[in-house]
Amino acid sequence: MSLEEFIPSKPCTFGVELEMQIVNRHDYDLTKAASDVMRLVAKETHPGEIKPEMTESMIELSTDICHHHSDAVTQLRRVRDVLVAASEQLNVGLCGGGTHAFQRWSERTIYDSPRFHFLSELYGYLAKQFTVFGQHVHIGCPDPDSALYLLHAMSRYIPHFIALSASSPYVQGVDTGFHSARLNSVFAFPLSGRAPFVLKWSDFETYFDKMVKTGVVESMKDFYWDIRPKPGFGTIEVRVMDTPLSVDRAAAIACYIQSLAHYLLNERPFDLSEDDYLVYTFNRFEACRFGLEGAYVDPQTGERSMLGDHIAKTLELIKPHAAVLEAEAACEDIRQLVSSGKNDAVWLREIHADAKSLNEMVRQQCLRWAA
Repeated sequence: MSLEEFIPSKPCTFGVELEMQIVNRHDYDLTKAASDVMRLVAKETHPGEIKPEMTESMIELSTDICHHHSDAVTQLRRVRDVLVAASEQLNVGLCGGGTHAFQRWSERTIYDSPRFHFLSELYGYLAKQFTVFGQHVHIGCPDPDSALYLLHAMSRYIPHFIALSASSPYVQGVDTGFHSARLNSVFAFPLSGRAPFVLKWSDFETYFDKMVKTGVVESMKDFYWDIRPKPGFGTIEVRVMDTPLSVDRAAAIACYIQSLAHYLLNERPFDLSEDDYLVYTFNRFEACRFGLEGAYVDPQTGERSMLGDHIAKTLELIKPHAAVLEAEAACEDIRQLVSSGKNDAVWLREIHADAKSLNEMVRQQCLRWAA
């Protein structure tokens, strides 16, 4: 099986995918309702897609192609409203968050589809442990070599995206100490991590062919990289974010990524090398563990700073590009988030500290999602 053809797309257009939690309204644990939700939303008109995910306690929504922040906000709010209406008919709740705070993975049911059953057979208990919830953002690229440049240039900002979206401090009833514990589940998969360092599409095709010959992969879907190319869409797909607690924050993070992409593709500020990845896993861990207060080491200069400060400097750097894309409001939302130091993980801990109940915390997540 050869790699599918790269279909060029308009640079810096984007799409958003969000994986959602489905909970009961009794104790706000995860519940089996994805099939019923899918049946109800099939009758509704909405942008993008609504699809099942690995287990019956998850559902994924996505936008159509977006050009501006306003596109993403409008589409995400509409799809959210359709899903919330369906959930109310079924007397279940929907919420964001990268992990459910107290669910037990062994109680999950694999969604009835051939691919999900195959993955369950392949990965065993990891498939049910993969009941975690992420945001993916696709960024349009004009050609495959530009896609690879953008992928590797964007990799130095992976800690930004983790810290800004982090919303998974609790796992199976325990505060993990992490801002994003979700990514620890993702890292367990054998083809997770970072893409190989190649800058020519012909070299990437060679790599892909070698991987196919090993029998390990059949398509790009088999790679769980932090950023991966999606040649059929003409995009790169950024995959490290937790699902935020509101669609407005999801839109803001997507447009921060879009503005960064515009800067990187138009200014080509970096001479990329494999050595850029020397600090990659350290920076990623710091973002997962400490959020905006984590350490960040610049891969080129070795300069060490606090991650929130690095994001603030980056926002100033990309301000002209955000203006071109009409993303100023999104970047202002990001600036305020960084200034406050309160990502969604901090908010969840504050709610739990006040309520003394993870069940009540999840109820508050549902209210915030529907707002």
